[in-house]
Amino acid sequence: MTMSEPCWRTSTRSTDSGGNCVEVADNMPGVVLVRDSKDRSGPILTFAPSAWRGFVADAAQPGSRRAG
Repeated sequence: MTMSEPCWRTSTRSTDSGGNCVEVADNMPGVVLVRDSKDRSGPILTFAPSAWRGFVADAAQPGSRRAG
């Protein structure tokens, strides 16, 4: 693998049962890539690193509609 290839990792909230999971690749310069782990050849969302950090921080806040 080279730095021009995304290194995908499964969300820490994912389970082995194959539910609603995402994979994230944050090894690419200037972007964070997100895809559906059930449809790996499907669309990929692209975020600026700062936008992704903000999303993750917001989702982790107690009371967030996205929190666990």
